[in-house]
Amino acid sequence: MTTPNNIPAATAGGEAATSEAASDFVRDIVAEDNRTGKHGGRVVTRFPPEPNGYLHIGHAKSICLNFGIAGQNAGGICHLRFDDTNPAREDVEYVDSIQEDVRWVGFDWGNHKFYASDYFGKLYDFAVQLIKLGKAYVCDLTAEEMIQYRGAPTVPGKESPYRNRSAEENLDLFARMRAGEFADGEKTLRAKIDMASPNIHMRDPAIYRIRKVEHHRTGNQWCIYPMYDYAHCLSDSIEGITHSICTLEFEVHRPLYDWILDQLKTPCHPQQIEFARLNLSYTVMSKRKLLQLVEEKLVTGWDDPRMPTIAGLRRRGVTPEAIRHFCARIGVTKYNGLTDVALLEHSIREDLNKRALRVMAVLRPLKVVLTNYPEGQVEELEAVNNPEDPGAGTRKVPFARVLYIERDDFMENPAKKFFRLFPGNEVRLRYAYIIKCNEVVKDANGEITELRCTIDPDSKSGGATASRKIKGTIHWVSAAHALDAEVRLYDRLFTVEEPDGDKEGRDFKTFLNPNSLEILAAAKLEPSLANATPEARYQFERLGYFRMDPKDAKPGKPVFSRTISLRDSWAKEQGK
Repeated sequence: MTTPNNIPAATAGGEAATSEAASDFVRDIVAEDNRTGKHGGRVVTRFPPEPNGYLHIGHAKSICLNFGIAGQNAGGICHLRFDDTNPAREDVEYVDSIQEDVRWVGFDWGNHKFYASDYFGKLYDFAVQLIKLGKAYVCDLTAEEMIQYRGAPTVPGKESPYRNRSAEENLDLFARMRAGEFADGEKTLRAKIDMASPNIHMRDPAIYRIRKVEHHRTGNQWCIYPMYDYAHCLSDSIEGITHSICTLEFEVHRPLYDWILDQLKTPCHPQQIEFARLNLSYTVMSKRKLLQLVEEKLVTGWDDPRMPTIAGLRRRGVTPEAIRHFCARIGVTKYNGLTDVALLEHSIREDLNKRALRVMAVLRPLKVVLTNYPEGQVEELEAVNNPEDPGAGTRKVPFARVLYIERDDFMENPAKKFFRLFPGNEVRLRYAYIIKCNEVVKDANGEITELRCTIDPDSKSGGATASRKIKGTIHWVSAAHALDAEVRLYDRLFTVEEPDGDKEGRDFKTFLNPNSLEILAAAKLEPSLANATPEARYQFERLGYFRMDPKDAKPGKPVFSRTISLRDSWAKEQGK
């Protein structure tokens, strides 16, 4: 058996990707092992996704932990391994998307990419070895019968009537299983442990099952496939993994992990360490349920910007820096809990505030005519690109007689403390003049179609009345220069904090938010956005953070998606 001791370490995304995390109990274990020389000074971790769906924000936590620990230790290596032992649910599309997501988050596995299917031959040989040791047997019980025989947590199980077959008979039957003589589910290979064990996972678990399905890598070479618990520990051992870091639900599987390696006396026995998975409010984190949303077309795909997938977050405009910072901020613990999605949103806003260019956009336009501004005149007013970044500079914004303002910035019959535009009131236009509403124009149905206003010509920057105090400031775009665009406003996909844990047993889809997407087809944007790219991030002033959709935007037909609104409930809570 070989270990990758002399293979150059895969990069772990550089300092930007690894330096954000503070110490935690997993890193403390690794540091202590290094101090005592437990693994010969080696640190080899792995990120082992099953290619049966797209990665989500919970996987990002594991990516940052496994690659981060490798990157923080001299010579550390992190493998990317696909645990592809269930061909009925796996696809090359998922393999490709996982690799894209890991790279995007900020990490690289170098030449350390592996598949459990790389080891199918070795795993079969190990199973034969267990049979010869009297530690495994072929069982004819059906799946339903196995459940009945297994017992309950407080009730011992019953031994299978096939448990005491001879090694010779088991070897013959196992070889015939491999040769395809039996139907799916007709026989399984089970570990022979203890049907009275208080740990139900130790009650003769299945380690091989018949599955006559073509595999995305091995084709029809195999018709029996190893179970996850069996393949995982041996794959770790074959690769020389030192620290097998997994989520807390695998803690009860650890005795089986150790038992298999101990029976086979493998030269490398990785240390399994469990940490609490990420549970995020207003979110479903089950790949099976996310697949349900995709297959039932309740979302537009795995990369729908409302999905908690890494692909969805990326398409929505979230940056890898924000994801890494969020994962560092939530830390690594041994206790399950529910993380407030507002913390993720806070990390996204915090990141975008530093990098997003400020622009003006009107999503629900209301026409404004400045009756005392000369027709045909156009001014180029100076606007700041990003007040958080002095180096971002300024841009020119055209100002003319006819403008668009946000419909929400006008009320004909204003509520108390409404300081924006209403008949007889004044507001300041961002970077421009103070205007006063003098007349409201309506159509035959009584709908407001136009406001007629006047400007204070001396109120622009540098003018005699520029410092005049006005309570409201609103954004605008010049009608003659505006860029027409579709704007998509995304919101949380679910309406309740724990859609996956309803006490009344209701289906999680019951809580889908009917307002999670609003499409505005007639938005008006300032002309500088004609040169927008999907790589850039923008703050539409007073509205939120947006990016051009990399999939649906076309030349001459811009589509912008809201990454997140400006309101930050988490920062507000911190302030309290």
